[in-house]
Amino acid sequence: MEIVKGSGFIPGELLAKINSPDDLKKLREDQLEQLSSELRQYIIDLVSVKGGHFGASLGVVELTVALHYIFNTPTDQLVWDVGHQAYGHKILTGRRDVFHTNRVYKGISGFPKRSESIYDTFGVGHSSTSISAALGMAVASKYNNIKNKQHIAVIGDGAMTAGLAFEGLNHAGVENANLLVILNDNCMSIDPNVGALKEYLTDITTSHTYNKAKDKIWELLGKISKFGPNAQEIASKVENSIKTGLLKQSNLFESLKFRYFGPVDGHDVVRLTKILADLKDIPGPKLLHVLTKKGKGYKFSEEGNETIWHSPGLFNKDTGEIIKVTPKNPQPPKYQDVFGHTMVELAEKNKKVMGITPAMPSGCSLNIMMKAMPDRAFDVGIAEQHAVTFSAGLASQGLIPFCNIYSSFMQRAYDQVLHDVALQNLKVVFCLDRGGLAGADGPTHHGAFDIAYFRCIPNMIVSAPMNEEELRNLMFTAQLDETVGPFSIRYPRGNGVMVEWKTPFQKIEIGKGRKIKDGKDVAILSFGHPGNLVTKAIDKLKEQGIDPAHYDMRFVKPIDEAMLHEVFSRYKKVITVEDGCIMGGMGSAVLEFMAENDYSARVMRLGIPDKWIEHGEQSQLYEECGFSPEQIAENVIEILKDKKDYKISTK
Repeated sequence: MEIVKGSGFIPGELLAKINSPDDLKKLREDQLEQLSSELRQYIIDLVSVKGGHFGASLGVVELTVALHYIFNTPTDQLVWDVGHQAYGHKILTGRRDVFHTNRVYKGISGFPKRSESIYDTFGVGHSSTSISAALGMAVASKYNNIKNKQHIAVIGDGAMTAGLAFEGLNHAGVENANLLVILNDNCMSIDPNVGALKEYLTDITTSHTYNKAKDKIWELLGKISKFGPNAQEIASKVENSIKTGLLKQSNLFESLKFRYFGPVDGHDVVRLTKILADLKDIPGPKLLHVLTKKGKGYKFSEEGNETIWHSPGLFNKDTGEIIKVTPKNPQPPKYQDVFGHTMVELAEKNKKVMGITPAMPSGCSLNIMMKAMPDRAFDVGIAEQHAVTFSAGLASQGLIPFCNIYSSFMQRAYDQVLHDVALQNLKVVFCLDRGGLAGADGPTHHGAFDIAYFRCIPNMIVSAPMNEEELRNLMFTAQLDETVGPFSIRYPRGNGVMVEWKTPFQKIEIGKGRKIKDGKDVAILSFGHPGNLVTKAIDKLKEQGIDPAHYDMRFVKPIDEAMLHEVFSRYKKVITVEDGCIMGGMGSAVLEFMAENDYSARVMRLGIPDKWIEHGEQSQLYEECGFSPEQIAENVIEILKDKKDYKISTK
């Protein structure tokens, strides 16, 4: 990947000299506060005009500086959970001059990525993987008899709510491997954290008894070198005696056989370096509880809505005003907002309707229902598996849960969908937001696989709306028929196509598609939102005298066999278009039907190819995958090229 350097952004005096952690280590301890300030300002300067994740990276500036100052990265392995807080890490590890390409097509990734830098030790994007990954690294070092190598997992308190994090902690406690878990506690993921763990951490943070005991422990550790060769044994005895007598709150992590330290101020960079230097000398699994503030150091994010400042888009760094381009004409809403408002409407009509999301109430707009009906809408934390089985429990008692999970996150709960929902034929409505190419978040967030992985599940209905009206009607249909089991509805990130979208509900016949346009030359079959790309392509084809038919499948399972009989009886050339993986997707379903019914036709499938698609604007990624409106039109010409020559305008 070739990236042009030179962003036009000028780093501060100290930051300008940092091209690697080795340069950072040349600074004096009393210069670290200034470097932290310069690093924070550099992030503000770039994100304000380039966009990206904001609050999370500002919150860990001092921690990032301290980690690279004390540890010998990349030999010491540093894993950033989720990774949207790793902007400072990227800037300090040789990517300062290309950081302006962050999340831009063909630029650097918004998340740590192994192929991008040796300092990115593990690819992240989904939450709660850091402890398991870092433990695997630590056990590998232990197996290879590498004794002085450090392995550090930085995990947010929001990510700690996922089961995988506790599975990693549970295993780490018995391995006695050289692992340091840093719990970055800021009471936020994207939305405010929920659950008992949040309350537990708050109790620790506010306990006067705890903090008094903690100060004694750190005072001892600060003098550790004076004890000579028996330092570790003496430190352990004193620490345990303090905790045994005074500290009931620490039993959660201690019971998992972790040495617990903290909480400490995550914005005191000098003290952090001293603490981390001390912890390097303590073997075995350790957990350092660090208190930070999301958006730290930028007045408007500190004082404003932390959810908004998680990823605010472009903003005026001097005034804090978020820059929004207001079009002259009314614009279609985001699909997620149509979901959110429709949930309230359905719940008002049907007392059985419930809403569930794993930590994405703002991202999926379930927060609208949570505000209107707080007893019927649940944010269960970053816990997709629990969200699905919790929904199954609700459904087993006759309720109708709408479980909204991003398509790429639903992958984490696949067994629960199979075992707890579909096998028991329970009525859970899965609303898969971010279906298809998700944009700047890249391959960790693209919803490429849900059509294929849901289509093969018995009892599962698989549907996708072409527009906002169809989304409303599919949601309405899903909660009407109580004889129907699991029902999935997938839709993309971003805006729809209808300004007047709030139309009266209409039931859609399950498994029934629709013919949008009749034609004579070729049949184009689309599934979901890409049908709108087909419509644009057909407009271009009209200029060349080409007359395609357009069918909106709406359902991949059950598939509309009557409509497919019509298609293959009338057309010998067929193109399928979908915003999902070609292997096993809608096009595959069409080919299966054709083969099983002994039809013969040339079928061209357009969709996401069998490779990982990187980040960029959705329109750029559609083009890379070959199903932009222009490319759909060109493929129609390709399939008809034995008739005559055509040329499509890209204007």
